[in-house]
Amino acid sequence: MEESKVSKSFPVKPNLKTKPRTPKQTSESKYWSSFKTQQIPKLLSVPSITFSPTPPHSFAAANSTSLSIFSSQTLTQTANFSSFHDVVSSASFRNDAYLIAASDLSGLVQVFDVQTRICLRRLRSHNRPVRFVHYPHHDKLHLVSGGDDALVKYWDVAEETMIHQFYGHKDYVRCGDSSPVNSDTFVTGSYDHLVKLWDVRVKDSSKSAMDFNHGSPVEDVVFLPSGGMIATAGGNSVKLWDLIGGGKLLYSMESHNKTVTSICVGRIGKDSGDESDQYRIMSVGLDGYFKVFDYGSMKVTYSMRFPAPLMSVGYSPDCSTRVIGTSNGIIYAAKRKINKSEIAESEGSEGSAFWRIMPVESNEKKVLKSNYYRYFQRGQGEKPSEGDYLVMKPKKVKLTTHDKLLNKFRHGEALVCVLEGKNPGYVVAVMEELVSRKKLLRCVSDLDLEKLELLLAFLHKYCTVPKYSSLLMGLANKVVEMRADDIRASEVLKKHIRNLKSTVEAEIRIQQSLQEIQGIISPLLRIAGRR
Repeated sequence: MEESKVSKSFPVKPNLKTKPRTPKQTSESKYWSSFKTQQIPKLLSVPSITFSPTPPHSFAAANSTSLSIFSSQTLTQTANFSSFHDVVSSASFRNDAYLIAASDLSGLVQVFDVQTRICLRRLRSHNRPVRFVHYPHHDKLHLVSGGDDALVKYWDVAEETMIHQFYGHKDYVRCGDSSPVNSDTFVTGSYDHLVKLWDVRVKDSSKSAMDFNHGSPVEDVVFLPSGGMIATAGGNSVKLWDLIGGGKLLYSMESHNKTVTSICVGRIGKDSGDESDQYRIMSVGLDGYFKVFDYGSMKVTYSMRFPAPLMSVGYSPDCSTRVIGTSNGIIYAAKRKINKSEIAESEGSEGSAFWRIMPVESNEKKVLKSNYYRYFQRGQGEKPSEGDYLVMKPKKVKLTTHDKLLNKFRHGEALVCVLEGKNPGYVVAVMEELVSRKKLLRCVSDLDLEKLELLLAFLHKYCTVPKYSSLLMGLANKVVEMRADDIRASEVLKKHIRNLKSTVEAEIRIQQSLQEIQGIISPLLRIAGRR
């Protein structure tokens, strides 16, 4: 009786597949991968990068004895400040972005007008190189600076005078940041392994409000947006500290192989929900890695390698630009496309929109309705609207040659087809399908001597492979039993059998050696477990 044709076809695939080494890409890794990196060369070492707090969020990069301003939209240089006598070490924008302060290794702090590039103030008091300068987030009149003289100074910019001098550190002061909720408090980090929280309202200049021991020289410190926690970087670790809890260490991230040189905090989510769902800590190090740390789940969510030691990192407030400075003078600036909803949200958050009485005209194409004649003349390129019911055309299944032969129940030809190919997975898959149809032994018995030689060569090559051995070893025994007369009559087939026998004996010796090693190691592991 003729067998009926199968109505639905499914391709035969090997079911013995190893798991992929690379895990499935998460939504956050897709977010960071969407940044398209562009190089800005022809600079020297870039120890500091800072973004303007107001749109369009230009960024300043310290470069040798000059300070360069770049547009975050075009990533081109728009201004350059070159009135420095030594290497520029740090820069900071004022909260309205009209002024920028910069320090150099001569001990001088200068304040510039961003538009005219005129130096408005020169603050001289440090007798050693100044390593950081910072404008408080909610203060336009004061500055904080620190340097290699182990001193932290609080300046009145308008009067060009120093108000407070804090001398609690015992080594170089390398970094600092101000509280996002209180302009009177700030933190500083030093090479004496200590991070100190200062309050300008305290009269005793040697007494800090709180101390933290990072355990290694501190390279950078930042406040988290809530103001209740800080992150410190030093050695190969980034640590989180709870200020409200009295300086308790919350977590230590040690995923870098070399010194972490700079960290910053950036927003990735919308302004809703928990803070840890919106913000991430970004760190760079001398190992060339850029890492993103989720301090809500306490794990690294993204990592990227660069071909040079990294010195500084910055992230724009509008979440569109990420900038990384290297020791060889190349700036890796990356941009991401911003959705229209994000632009509208950022515009709405800038202030009151009372004057926007009329709606803004949209450049989008008007949606055609069914009462228009042109609605029925649409082409194939027309995209469906939100209320349309989509009828999807089923995708045609592409079948290989052996799949088509199996669908026609030509089992012997299907087996020969995959044996002549070079894919062992397909051979095993077809054999498993023939076993399920109870046709494998019949196909083996019907093979001529030339095709039997192909089968024996395949068994000799792959019978000891672990993921195929459970099927092929049993098949090899059946082939020798069923085709014994043909094997005795052919010298070529005898040679294949001898090769198969030597391969199996070698595998048995390897397994016996492994069992002996296991017998030696097992007692040692038990003894070690008792201790």
